[in-house]
Amino acid sequence: MCCGDVVHIYESKCKSCNLDASTDDVEDWVYNQLENTTHLLHGVVHSNGFGHLLRVNGREGGSRMLSGCHIMDFWDRLCKVLGVRMVSVMDVSKKYGLEYRLLHAIIKGHPWYGDWGYDFATGSFALTLDAYNLAVEKLSTLPLSTFLAQRRFPSCIRDIILRYQSLSERELLNIRDLFGFLIKLLHDAPKCSSRVDDAMSKKRRASGVLYSWTKSDVECVEEAMVKVLRAVTGSNWVNQRNLRKAIYKGQPSDLLDYCLNELGGKMVADGIFVSSRRNADGDFEYRLEAGSSASNCSSTSRSLSEENLVLDMRFLYESMLHPQTMMKDLPQETRDLAISCAEKLLDCKQFVKDYKPERMSINDPSVTCLLCRVEFTDESEEYASLDPPPELIVLSNATVSDLKLAASKAFQDVYLTLKRFQAEELVDYGGVDESTQVKKLLGSAEYVRVRGRCNAKSGWSKFSMERGIERWTVECSCGAKDDDGERMLACDVCGVWRHTRCSGIPDSDSVPANFVCQGCKSSVSVTKNAGPCKDEVVAKVAGESLTAPPDVR
Repeated sequence: MCCGDVVHIYESKCKSCNLDASTDDVEDWVYNQLENTTHLLHGVVHSNGFGHLLRVNGREGGSRMLSGCHIMDFWDRLCKVLGVRMVSVMDVSKKYGLEYRLLHAIIKGHPWYGDWGYDFATGSFALTLDAYNLAVEKLSTLPLSTFLAQRRFPSCIRDIILRYQSLSERELLNIRDLFGFLIKLLHDAPKCSSRVDDAMSKKRRASGVLYSWTKSDVECVEEAMVKVLRAVTGSNWVNQRNLRKAIYKGQPSDLLDYCLNELGGKMVADGIFVSSRRNADGDFEYRLEAGSSASNCSSTSRSLSEENLVLDMRFLYESMLHPQTMMKDLPQETRDLAISCAEKLLDCKQFVKDYKPERMSINDPSVTCLLCRVEFTDESEEYASLDPPPELIVLSNATVSDLKLAASKAFQDVYLTLKRFQAEELVDYGGVDESTQVKKLLGSAEYVRVRGRCNAKSGWSKFSMERGIERWTVECSCGAKDDDGERMLACDVCGVWRHTRCSGIPDSDSVPANFVCQGCKSSVSVTKNAGPCKDEVVAKVAGESLTAPPDVR
């Protein structure tokens, strides 16, 4: 029985229990390392220069020293040093417990990975780049006035929005402004209270109107306001409008505005200060309270703690952004638009960065970098549909013959199905002597096409596609024509795959025992069990679940 202690690869036996470590044990250990979800960084780069970023775990993912940004900076530099051509990533990242691809897109107009040059690759449910950009624009520019104008909205949402509008130096007009300001406050959370005080102070004095009156004018108005508050019985609040009317008496409007803004927290006597708050209608209210302005300030500091900022962020995210929890009090047309846009952003997970290694600077003038694309002269159907991406060829003082050999070797090394490929000629350069210098022939060109053949059936055509020899017909109502990684179900009659969500089956529901698509329902009645979910088929082939836990930043 195994004791559970770690056995290193170079050790044949466990030092604790003397158990032999077999080859299978070592292979299992290696596999478990690759599947370990606690790695701060997990990426794969293939021999053809294409790579995949599989995992980034920043501070929320368990990193004690490095943030997600630090890890991404390192990964990006590493890819450039290695001469990586292109890297893909599936964005399932979370921050503050929220889907970050939605939150970051609203604030910055692109996903978090976009800060390092990752662009839209492909969207689930046939989502296009134009549809993605339009969804970002429409949702992020949704006016906050939509949430403030109607009284039927929950007062807590209005209170939170109005509170952050009052704290911001710049006007918060739409969803992008609001969540951008919240993120900024979260980044500055340890120094939040002092920064907010400074911001409000700057905001009040930005116009320079303080110098329009004498000090005695200000003191006279403030004294009148305090008298009004002293006359109020009990613990009742006086709103800003009524307080203004009570002491107006011909005073300049801008002087009253200044004094009202400065009134909250002001000490008026020993142990008495003016407390202020915003009511459900968004108006400031005042009353006298026992204590000190310092204690009032500390309560403001506590309310702006990182914990409370995150709570506000989550509440607003669920009420204003997430399609499944979005408030129902919005006008129906606006709510439908917001839900549609949010779903599009959540459905877009695949992003890619093109490092363009063919444009890398090489100081040696004798070295040539070319992207080589291949064409096949074989009549076999096995190669008719093959169209591999171009391979990067780096040559020094090379001839046409050298280029053909290098191209043949590059495609042979990368693709099993092209093990017998031989380049025979350069497209558009037929009849050129084999000894001709490539630099002289192609000049500053970055691309070249070679034509060749594989000479015989390799028998490896099943490896030409990632899915292998399986043939799936995908035809979904959303427009999808291929597997996009989302859950799908095959019709019992026609065998065509389509998204469960597009078929009216929520993602939270299990796959039904029987399923017939709308096209087949009218003509055929089926009693046999439904085909398995595509995700279940893939998992069964692999021998285990392939669902990876989400990245966290």
